[in-house]
Formats: sequence, C-alpha cells, structure tokens
Amino acid sequence: MDYYGQLRREALKRGIPAAQVDKFADHLRFAVWLSVRDDCGGDVVGQRGGLPRLPVGTEWPSNGEYPLPFIASVDCAALPKIEKLPLPVDGSLLLFVDTAFEDLFNGYDDDYVRILYVPAGTETAVATQSSSGRDIPVPGPERRLFAMVEPQLPNWLDPDEEDDDPLECASDIARQLAGELTQAEELIALVHELWPAKIGLGRLCLGGYTWDIGGSDSPERQIAGERLDVRLKTGLGIPQPDTWDWLEEEEFRVTQEWVPLVQCDTDSDVYYGRYLISFDDLAACRFDKIRSFPGFTE
Repeated sequence: MDYYGQLRREALKRGIPAAQVDKFADHLRFAVWLSVRDDCGGDVVGQRGGLPRLPVGTEWPSNGEYPLPFIASVDCAALPKIEKLPLPVDGSLLLFVDTAFEDLFNGYDDDYVRILYVPAGTETAVATQSSSGRDIPVPGPERRLFAMVEPQLPNWLDPDEEDDDPLECASDIARQLAGELTQAEELIALVHELWPAKIGLGRLCLGGYTWDIGGSDSPERQIAGERLDVRLKTGLGIPQPDTWDWLEEEEFRVTQEWVPLVQCDTDSDVYYGRYLISFDDLAACRFDKIRSFPGFTE
C-alpha cells in the first residue's frame, strides 16, 4: 500500500497545500507491529519462538560464550511495503536476544543481540544445537506473527496527552519546523482518521520512532553524546558555544539518520529491547551495525 500517497491524495482533496503535506510527510513514519493475535486482521509474516532456520554451515549466534535465545523470525517478502523504511524485499530476519544478563545496567548490550539476515534462496536447515557444544536456550512455543501498520510522529509534532509543552524541551530545529507546519493539526487529524489507533498492537515492532521509556536519555541523545565526545577528544570542538544546544541539534539529526529496526518487550518487567540502525546501513543490509539501547521502566 502507498501510505504516503494515500495521505497526500486525501490531504489535497481537503485543500491542504502540497508544500505543507510534503513537509509534514518528512516526519511521518509507519511502524510494523508484529503480534501473535490472530484476530488483528493482519497477514502472517513470521513466527515467534520455536527454532530458527539458519543458513547451512552458520553457527548459532552467541555472545562470545553462550548461545543467544532465539526470539522471532520475519519473512521480509510478506511484510507490508513501506516507503522510507528500506527493509529487505525478500529473505528473512532472525532475531536473537539474551534478556537475562548482569551487565545490562552498565551500558549497551550489543554483545547480547544478533539480527541475522538470510537472503532468499539460501540453503537453510532447522537449527537444533550450537556448534560450540553448549546447549541452546530452551525455545519458547512457536506462534505465528501477524503484521499491522501504525503511523507514528515525533513527540514535538504530536505530543502525548500528559506532555504540557513538548516544544519547551525540543531543539531549535524542531521548534522552527513546528512553526512552519501551519496546518499540522489538520494533517495529524487526517492521519488518525486514515489509520485509527489500535490498542495492544503487539509486543514487537519494526520501524517507527524510538519508544520513550523511563527517565534515561534516548538512544538518539546517547549517540549524539558519543559524537560530542569524539569531537572533543579529537580537538574539533563544537560550532556553538553552548554544548547543550549542540547536543539538542545533534540529537535531532541522529533521529533523522537512524531508525529502530526492532523494539520488543523482554522476559524482564523493568526493561525493553531497542535495536537501532542507520537508514544507510539498513538499506545496505549491514545488520552487523545494529546498536542496542535498553529502555528501562524504572
């Protein structure tokens, strides 16, 4: 389905200028929710739990010591096709995540997640053991995954009800854009009309915007902080005298460059998995570039 085209056609019918529609669409994303509920009306796009089909000769992913639990597999050819979310058009994505490790609170958990891309036509076999000789984690029950599409907007454009003034904490770029989107309210209402919100969409999400969880810095802010550290260590400095302003602007830029490939709940009640990749790496199928940023509820 041409989601952006559908929005544009309906908006133009209602007299909203094309320039406003295009500027608004620059910040509209569509996420694919994957649910085990068979009453959601979506198409079957994969499985949660069970055992994966690994390429013949491929070792079961591990953190360097222990095999990682298999979470889900997704058939890319069956996924809804969404402009601006450059997922592979065929093949499959296999998600392995260890959700019970002691080093989580020390920072990133990149060693505890692997997202493998298996191109179409690859010879595969059901994996039942690890080549290291260690037992693989006990698989969860195999259940079919159904796909549903949901529109998502950044908080500065479509804030949560509990946010008093989201623009107060937004970057100068976001405030400027919000001021230029003079018909944002009409367009936001149209988005909700075309794609009504659904409660309890699922427990695993592809694309969209990063979940805002707890009080920790967003993944985008953390990446911006890393870039600031690099500039300071290499003597580049920053172009603005105010470090805080620079971080806000850089966080906005990172949000445009990166996308949460996978976000999901875990076996823990206190954190969620958030696995980000740059749009460039996603388009090039460089899934080894995934970054992991746990989101804590406490």
